[in-house]
Amino acid sequence: MDIVSAHDRPNTVAEAIGIQEALRGLVDPEDRCPQEIVTVTGLDVAYDEGSGLIAAAAVTLETSGFSVVEQWTVVSEVSFPYEPGLFAFRELPPLLEALRALDHTPDLLVCDGHGLAHPRRFGLACHLGVVTGLPTLGVGKTRFIGEHGEPGRERGAKEPLVDDGEVVGMVLRTQDGVKPVYVSIGHKISLDNACRQVLRLSPAFRQPETTRHADRLARDALKEAL
Repeated sequence: MDIVSAHDRPNTVAEAIGIQEALRGLVDPEDRCPQEIVTVTGLDVAYDEGSGLIAAAAVTLETSGFSVVEQWTVVSEVSFPYEPGLFAFRELPPLLEALRALDHTPDLLVCDGHGLAHPRRFGLACHLGVVTGLPTLGVGKTRFIGEHGEPGRERGAKEPLVDDGEVVGMVLRTQDGVKPVYVSIGHKISLDNACRQVLRLSPAFRQPETTRHADRLARDALKEAL
């Protein structure tokens, strides 16, 4: 898969924040994805803090039946320190390497993390979307910023996630009676469409099938490396 843009690797926290501030204006919150999304690539990472290793996984699924089209993993050393709000700089290098190894360009990227729901409105999903130029959304398991009401207990119930008066995401119930997930846009997709896609990708479990596959793949790769 061709990725034209290079990813800047900052040396300091200040440089990393500067990159986020410079790139966040490039985020496109409108639907620029195909009307019919046929393939979706899930992205996730696994860490081993003791060894300083990170495993990144990219797995592409067909949306009809969720069969695996292709997958790739990369294991490398963590190249940026742990800093809340700057996880992208730890995770992007191996994730981009995994994406580059794929033969086909997907219609949509789904990240295990946040996009616009970020203090500087530029989380991992936004960063990946801007760098790759692909439609991207983020699905977080926990709230990072903002406040929200409790969505109804039925599948598809949702409540806006609001930070400083701005809607930065949606709290979405993907299964009846389970904890909701936190959906936010990354790039080239609207929030309403992002929620529709997350529900479509979550027919039976709380997390999208893309995330479930990528999570297992990353954990297995890390275990094998150790």
